[in-house]
Amino acid sequence: MGDVQIQVDDPRRPDVLTLLEEHLADMYATSPAESVHALDPDALTSPDIVFWTARDGDDLLGCAALKTLSAEHAELKSMRTATAARRRGAARLLLDHVLAEASARGHLRVSLETGTEDYFRPARTLYAGRGFVECEPFEPYVADPHSVFMTLLLALPAPDRR
Repeated sequence: MGDVQIQVDDPRRPDVLTLLEEHLADMYATSPAESVHALDPDALTSPDIVFWTARDGDDLLGCAALKTLSAEHAELKSMRTATAARRRGAARLLLDHVLAEASARGHLRVSLETGTEDYFRPARTLYAGRGFVECEPFEPYVADPHSVFMTLLLALPAPDRR
């Protein structure tokens, strides 16, 4: 990968829409409809959500969003890597960026929901590799045999000693 830029973006941009449509199609192909919790592009423009894309020049590598649940708790949403960018480190870069942003925004914990099917194994491996651990469902979720819930406690910022 060249010079990857991660920036706040509009989930309704044409290339992002294509990626999100692919994401939703895969979610519905691998999980029962009642277990699909992916957000559509319009929902990703909610004021409580920040949406980022990773790009290498004009090439869209992936996207991720952070939804504020409370001042201390946020949820990772819509993490998706473009097919051509898989296994090249784009997901790791995006996840690290989102976690750094969550910490900078004062969140103490980031949680997520992902699937139990083999299709989601690479995602679960990525999250576990960054320190996420399985947890009980968090609001607004309920227990679901097709969902895995994971959470990560973020490091507390150093106190300002000025």
